[in-house]
Amino acid sequence: MRRKLFLFVALFSLLAFNLTPVSADGGIEIGQKIENFTLTGIDGKEHSFSSLMGTNGAVLVWVSAQCPVVKAYNDRINAIAAEYEARGIRFIGINSNATESLEWVTSDAKEVGYKFPVLIDKGNVLADKLGATVTPEVYFVNKEGVLLYHGAIDNDRSGKNIQDHYLKTAFDAALGGKAIEKTRTNAFGCTIKRAGMAGE
Repeated sequence: MRRKLFLFVALFSLLAFNLTPVSADGGIEIGQKIENFTLTGIDGKEHSFSSLMGTNGAVLVWVSAQCPVVKAYNDRINAIAAEYEARGIRFIGINSNATESLEWVTSDAKEVGYKFPVLIDKGNVLADKLGATVTPEVYFVNKEGVLLYHGAIDNDRSGKNIQDHYLKTAFDAALGGKAIEKTRTNAFGCTIKRAGMAGE
């Protein structure tokens, strides 16, 4: 009985903290294609994945208006987006958090100054399909929509001790016509607050 109680408390504490790494297992696999989808953006317009594709690919980056890990990454996300969108890789923000209102997400995006579209994944349909579980989490595809890299942006939340620029390294390899050595890493951050979890 005590063991069951201990395990319950430990599990509850882990879920309540909501800052957790996630295994790269599950969801879409490297080499598979992300099929076209359409979501409504914070601008109120519908956007298809294909219409937002860059000449050299695209990145789906899961964002949040409240996650402290995303807030720590926002400047880096904007900087990387500015650098690589000029080279044909388009950034697409995705918000799947059922606990964040459209007004909140819109206000946060304006405050952060995202230079790329942010789409609302109502009911976390896309997150479920691809296996996204935390924010931030990225999916880099080529211009045909084939997944080339999935996982974390880099190895350091604070940005003060970055030793592995996972996403940028994947970009550079793909743009140079080379194989990406590390195609999957463990994304870390805040768990996506899926529909039905608001009261948990």
